[in-house]
Formats: sequence, C-alpha cells, structure tokens
Amino acid sequence: MPDSSINSDSGFKHLSVMEDAVSQPVAALPAELLVGGLIIDATLGGGGHSALLLERHPDLRLIGLDQDPTARAAAAERLALFGDRVTIVATNFVDFSPAEPAVVVMADLGVSSPQLDVAQRGFSFRLDGPLDMRMNPQVGETAAELIGRLEETELADLIYAYGEERLSRRIARRIKHDLAEQGPYAGTAALAYAVAGCYPPKARHGRIHPATRTFQALRIAVNNELDALDRFLQKAPDWLVPGGLLAVISFHSLEDRRVKTAFLRDQRLERLTRKPLVASEMEIAANPRSRSAKCRFARRLPQATTADAL
Repeated sequence: MPDSSINSDSGFKHLSVMEDAVSQPVAALPAELLVGGLIIDATLGGGGHSALLLERHPDLRLIGLDQDPTARAAAAERLALFGDRVTIVATNFVDFSPAEPAVVVMADLGVSSPQLDVAQRGFSFRLDGPLDMRMNPQVGETAAELIGRLEETELADLIYAYGEERLSRRIARRIKHDLAEQGPYAGTAALAYAVAGCYPPKARHGRIHPATRTFQALRIAVNNELDALDRFLQKAPDWLVPGGLLAVISFHSLEDRRVKTAFLRDQRLERLTRKPLVASEMEIAANPRSRSAKCRFARRLPQATTADAL
C-alpha cells in the first residue's frame, strides 16, 4: 500500500551513483514503452535515479519501494514535483507484487550515504553509534543481538561467508571473548577496535579499514540481504513487459556474482552487459563511494515464464 507516514523534514541527502549509466539504456527503449509506462524502483532511497528518469521521460510513472522511513521521507520531498506520477510504498522489495507490468525495474543495492553518515543507524565504524545495522530500524534483530546469540563457530562462518574475511575465526574468537568478559560492546567504534586488533600491526592502516569486511558481513546477515537479492532476481523478470529493462547496481562481489549468474541463466532474460559498467574516474573523484559500484542490465524476453527460468 502507498506510504502515508511521510515526513519531508528528513535530512536524508544522498548522491546517486552511475546516473548516466542507468539513464542511457532507458532512453534507448522503444518509444511505445516510454508512453505511459511504469518504472519500479525497488530500492528508492532518496529518489535520485527515479527523479532523473521521470524528468527525462515525462510520460513515465513510478512506484518506489523502500523499507527505510527516513529514505521514503526524503524521496517524497524530492519527487513531490512529479505529483500523481509517483507512488511510494513502505515495503521490502521481496514482499512486493505489482498490479501491472513495468517497462523498467531497477535496484541500487547496498547502504546509502545517509545511512552510513548517521551514527545512530550503526552501519559505520567511522562514526560511533549503537550496533544496530537494520535497514528497517523498527523490525528484526540488531547486530549486537546477532553477535550475542551466535556461537563462536557460527559467527566465524558468517564473517567468512558474507565478508570474505580470511581472519574470521580469530575475529569471532575475540568478539565472543570480549562479550563473555566485558559484556556488550559500547558501540560500533568498540567493535571496530576489537576487529582491528586481530590484524598484525602493519596491516591495520591500509586503504581499507580492517573492520570493513566484518561490518559488511554483519550488515548482510542482519538484513538477510543475499537471500532477499536472490528472491528479487527470481521475481523481477515477471514484473516486466516484454522488452522491458532490468537494471541492478551492486557494491560487492557477493552481490555482483548473483546478478551476473541470474542474468546469464534466466531464460526470461537477455543479458545486455557482458561485463559490468563501472563509475568513471570523474564520478569517483566527486563521489568516492561509487568506486565499488557495478551496474548490469538485462532485457525481458517475450513469452518466457517463471517455470522456464528454473
């Protein structure tokens, strides 16, 4: 259902990545698809990509999905000038089913800049805050609760699988020891300090902070991100009209591998990008977080069903 709890005073300021990469394939769609067609933005965020497409294609309409109330508020403010062309829905894309097919379905995965920059959300070790990491701060288990509940071996396996962290067992051992001896961590900074201490001194000051992979792993687990992505990739082709465009921007290899495989193997789709598009050096200089972004596209083929994809 449309979101009725929008507050425009959000403070949510986000710079969308790879706007040109997204907009160019949409502009190349057949003209008949762009007249009265529907965009489904499965990860609306601050509404940057959607605003760009609505501005360039005045006949398109938008359904934007997001489970984060702060993001929805920001998107409502940014997209207000498009009036009734825009519907914002408070939901995770996994729980959504459209009433009509779309000409474009897009998803920009990962954590937005405002989520990283607000300490209270607990996503970042750069700003000390509670160990939360939930995309929807009103639902589910926090990162603090997760590391408290898991046994050491389970925690090590999680950090290795979702963070690709080679020191996962040492890190899990340190975390469980700290929790047993000192109780819960005071916040993200304390956890990041403990993880960094598991690295040799010379490895603690590289370009990537030692806690990066562990924080990624915990965030993915807290939000069930990879399972949600797998379900989205299974459902999204059926949201499209024949010839419609599916665009996914990912930010780490675990996501990108899933997108690549789905676009290659799904019989409902024609892969359009053999290699992912990446941000230009100019964009990276202006927005360093775009450095890890990878964008892939696929086209919906006619007369293929979900059963054909299995």
